[in-house]
Amino acid sequence: MAPYTARRAARSDFITVRGLRYHVNLWGDPSLATPERPLIVMLHGWMDVGASFQFVVDALRDDRCVIAPDWRGFGLSDAPAADSYWFPDYLGDLDALLDALSPHQPVDLLGHSMGGNVVMIYAAVRPERVRKLVNLEGFGLPASRPDQAPRRYLKWLDELKEPAEIHSYASVDGVAARLRKNNPLLSAARADWLAPHWSRQADDGRWHIRADAAHKRTNPVLYQKDEVLECWKRIQAPLLWVEGDRTDVSKFWGTAYPRADFDARIALVPNRRAVVLAPASHMLHHDQPEALATNLEAFLDGT
Repeated sequence: MAPYTARRAARSDFITVRGLRYHVNLWGDPSLATPERPLIVMLHGWMDVGASFQFVVDALRDDRCVIAPDWRGFGLSDAPAADSYWFPDYLGDLDALLDALSPHQPVDLLGHSMGGNVVMIYAAVRPERVRKLVNLEGFGLPASRPDQAPRRYLKWLDELKEPAEIHSYASVDGVAARLRKNNPLLSAARADWLAPHWSRQADDGRWHIRADAAHKRTNPVLYQKDEVLECWKRIQAPLLWVEGDRTDVSKFWGTAYPRADFDARIALVPNRRAVVLAPASHMLHHDQPEALATNLEAFLDGT
């Protein structure tokens, strides 16, 4: 098996964001961005890293400038001195990142999974900052009910009493194997390339995931569907929604979040188009980076 070789190697930079040292992967020269060809900002999902977009960047025919940060507590970015993570902090971090990276012109904004949920709300509340919007399987969450709050708070309190942990691996090959177990469509070469970006070898000799274990704790704040939809209705940027043909939301949430519910939600976004990639699962930027890149270029170029 030939190893994966990046066509466009990213360079690392660090930016202070709301008191945290944020790591960003950078492909190209931000100073060359124009209103017609702005920065592309790619935001990863939960338990992932910015380097995860390397395969898509390599597949882009046009060498646009692309920036992919590691969210707080992931990759090489600092973790806050806290025992839980709060969704509004991602919005605050994104706003500060764009102030630093593209203060005078809008960007093309892409998010995957958790990152997709962030960009949808951000594009609604800061419409002047987003030229075009791409959501890769950022479905949101099932609607919550007030009667779920007591149990959720209790679960969170109980979890705070125990140290949060993430499984470590004896070798980087073990990390690659876990990536392929999570996603059987991921090729061995791409898994081997991702593994050292997704993990690090610690003093104990084991390979540890580059993620703060506090991400594993329950969020005590209930997801407010109606509030989110009020934001989605206000999105002004053209939206490209992308999903994999093998993604089945019922496997995530059972009957709590039927597909018809999501279809009704996304229909509230006024200017949208949808693409289904095949074969692809939730990690579609790993499964079909070439097809994703082709659709991105067509959408961003307006053809």
